[in-house]
Amino acid sequence: MTAAQAKLIERCIIGICVLSIVFIFQPFSIHLFSVGSVTVVIGALAFNLVPLCREGTPIRDLRKAIIIILVILTVAAALGILTAILYVEYLENLR
Repeated sequence: MTAAQAKLIERCIIGICVLSIVFIFQPFSIHLFSVGSVTVVIGALAFNLVPLCREGTPIRDLRKAIIIILVILTVAAALGILTAILYVEYLENLR
């Protein structure tokens, strides 16, 4: 990856993080708050890619890290949804 590509990717990741925080703290729209809530998680996970945004780092290393981050996000989301479903079942069995 060239220095310009690395800088562009790094700035895009930081831009997503800053924009998501602005969306969360704006007082005008609940829709923007919702978008900010989702993008802050995505930005936080993407921030793990910043150390790989250096000149000379192969694109395949960056791609491999993106896949690992997406797998972690998918597993965490699945565990959260499964936990919520099991908790609802537990509460229904208490009746």
